[in-house]
Amino acid sequence: MTATHAAERVAKDLGAGAAQSQTPRRRLVRGRALRTAGFHLSASLLSALWLLPIVLVLVTSTRTFDDIAAHGVGSWPHSFTFDGFRQAWVDGGQQRALINSMLVTVPTVLLSLGLASMAAFALSRYDLPFRRVLLLLMLGGNLLPPQILLIPVSKLSEVLGIYDQLYALIGVQVGFGVGFYVFVLHGFMRSIPGEIQQAAVIDGASPWQIYWRIILPLARPALAALTALSFTWIFNDLLWAITVLRTDTQMPITASLIGLQGQYVSMWNVIAAGSVIAAAPTVAVFLRFQRHFVAGLNLGAVK
Repeated sequence: MTATHAAERVAKDLGAGAAQSQTPRRRLVRGRALRTAGFHLSASLLSALWLLPIVLVLVTSTRTFDDIAAHGVGSWPHSFTFDGFRQAWVDGGQQRALINSMLVTVPTVLLSLGLASMAAFALSRYDLPFRRVLLLLMLGGNLLPPQILLIPVSKLSEVLGIYDQLYALIGVQVGFGVGFYVFVLHGFMRSIPGEIQQAAVIDGASPWQIYWRIILPLARPALAALTALSFTWIFNDLLWAITVLRTDTQMPITASLIGLQGQYVSMWNVIAAGSVIAAAPTVAVFLRFQRHFVAGLNLGAVK
């Protein structure tokens, strides 16, 4: 009987110890579940707060002017029409403005990334003199506030005879963007193993073949991320557009929105429709490159 009681007592002690060890685990699991639920709730509220103005603009763009005038901008919609888009696209000049924006943005992105990739390849793969000085100069140029360069850029474009021309805006955008793109691509290309280039040299590849067939394909994620970023920046730019352009027919979509607001004043459905038209290309580019866009936040980090 004594041995039996001792065995039962040991079993009870082991059970009590197991229960006590499970209690902190349960608390830990419960705490993690509460933190996860709190995070998702907070993220959902922030997302809803961020999406609310976008939804309001979309709804306003599909309402009639009489509906907005009678019930207010923030009221529940009582109509649905695409007439605001027609007015903004045809009467408001958004069609021509969008074409101007694409004529500036697409060549600027291609030219900027092409020049930046070649410069980054040379600076990252070859031991050039004053390499660090050049990188610092390119980076330092991006630290200057653009406001202090408005008058010099405007006067220079007038002296060169390219004022109020789209290629003047292309030149300005390329000049002020290449430095940043070179700095980013330099960090990415520098992380590519040197053994790959050495093997290509042994096989008889020229520097151009190494750049075009090896380095450039390996840098495709960085180029895709910069494509999304640069397209968004250039397409949405207003400052340089109103600095080197003057004629309404030459203005890009962002500057055209200012004229649209002055033309239609209180017709919020037309103004909202013009805003949707202006935002559509950048949204499409972001959705196309969103994976590379998010990965671009880690460019230059350890791979």
